[in-house]
Amino acid sequence: MQQSQLSSGDVIADRRADYAKMLDEGGEPEAAAELMEQALELTPSWAAGWYRLATYREKAGNTAGAADGYRQTVALDPEDIFGAGLKLALLGEAATPDQPPSRYVERLFDDYAGRFETSLVEKLDYSVPQKLAALVASTGRRYMLAVDLGCGTGLLGPEIREAVDALEGYDISQNMLAKAEEKGIYDHLAQADLSLSPKSSGIFSGRRETRADLITAADVLMYLGNLESVFLIAERLAVPGGDFAFSVEDAGEGDGFHLAPSLRYAHTETYVRSLCARHGFDVLKIEKTTIRKDGGKPVSGILFLTRRGK
Repeated sequence: MQQSQLSSGDVIADRRADYAKMLDEGGEPEAAAELMEQALELTPSWAAGWYRLATYREKAGNTAGAADGYRQTVALDPEDIFGAGLKLALLGEAATPDQPPSRYVERLFDDYAGRFETSLVEKLDYSVPQKLAALVASTGRRYMLAVDLGCGTGLLGPEIREAVDALEGYDISQNMLAKAEEKGIYDHLAQADLSLSPKSSGIFSGRRETRADLITAADVLMYLGNLESVFLIAERLAVPGGDFAFSVEDAGEGDGFHLAPSLRYAHTETYVRSLCARHGFDVLKIEKTTIRKDGGKPVSGILFLTRRGK
């Protein structure tokens, strides 16, 4: 996928792309797009370049041109590590996918790992780990094994560690897992893709048969659309009577989910309740709250505490 990388491999094209970036940052996206077009004349198979061109065109109000750029990106990079297919959906040029591309999510968090906690906690007032941990603590239970799905850098781990005998964490990003490892909180960490079936996800590969009496997913499900795969995983992981605590971005009224301009998915309470019922989880508590800021504005979320029926 070398042509999908951030460098075009051509010195002149890269220089023009750098100038285009400067123009865009200076508030001149139309001029940036023109210069980016020149760069792509030299390297027409540069997927990252087409994605950048599409974003400049979109900022300049050239929706048709932006859509063409995103389509070129996907054509050159079928794994879609840039999430161009999501952008097409937001422009109304494609159906909203049930799931984002796994490689897009993996790359997003691999790139984000080094600054994740500073950006999320210090700048965006992220509070899900503390709020979700408080919901779990309200049960008054001590857990034998907790499985933290989409553990990221391990922000939730320290919040629940004292209430569990053993703690496992799974994430799609190896760089995020490396950061979690540094905390020394988790007994076991491994890579997993929650958008896949339980058999293919990686969670059960070589895993002992011990099942969890606590499953958590803090600020994870917004990077998925259709949550069927996650509930299948949780259903297989949870012992009868086991708790499943998680958060979603609040989509408001309705019975489904939608893709937001942030490229994250929001889910309705009705949709999540239907999944809980179908997979044998009773809803014990729901808390509607602000989970972070985005662009200076609060993002509404829903915290769920559920329990698998016996």
